[in-house]
Amino acid sequence: MQSEKDKSDVQIANSIDPHNWVSKYADYLYTYAISRIDDEELARDLVQETFLAALERMDKFEGRSSENTWLTAILKNKIVDVYRKKSSLSARVTDLLQAEQEQQDFFEPGDGHWKVTHRPRLFGIEDQHPMVNKEFMQILQKCLHRLPGLWLAVFTMKHMEDQPTEAICSELKVTPSNFWVIIHRAKLNLRACLQKNWI
Repeated sequence: MQSEKDKSDVQIANSIDPHNWVSKYADYLYTYAISRIDDEELARDLVQETFLAALERMDKFEGRSSENTWLTAILKNKIVDVYRKKSSLSARVTDLLQAEQEQQDFFEPGDGHWKVTHRPRLFGIEDQHPMVNKEFMQILQKCLHRLPGLWLAVFTMKHMEDQPTEAICSELKVTPSNFWVIIHRAKLNLRACLQKNWI
């Protein structure tokens, strides 16, 4: 006679349908990945790795979430791994130097204030026209992916994933003070890029 736990395990196993994962979830997972890493080939690879990891961990699926939520959580972890690799120490030095050079285009070197030609202006996205919003989102994505790797990772995890600061610092091995400097500089660079390319 089966125990309640055995029956529950059988029900969960029956609720997972890996044969339909590609048709049901591949497009969503790809869109999710590409919006965070902006590399089509890597996004496809991450989706495939997500499916493989899910197949290997099917016995760990407890059924407390939907298949889609479970697969997305696995993909999130894979994206964090990409961020972690991008934020390696050698990459950080290069990224910071590159960002400092880019900042010189927009900010006065002595006091860090905006140069007159790049001072913030209204974005002009008050109009809710769908084509305008779509165009703005494309430019925003390009600006996001001009950020140095570590900055993009920190900004994405904080403002797109809504992860707590402590978790981000732990995952990417940055101090809280470095975290806030990175967030501040990332926002300044995004603002400058949007001002330059959108208006």
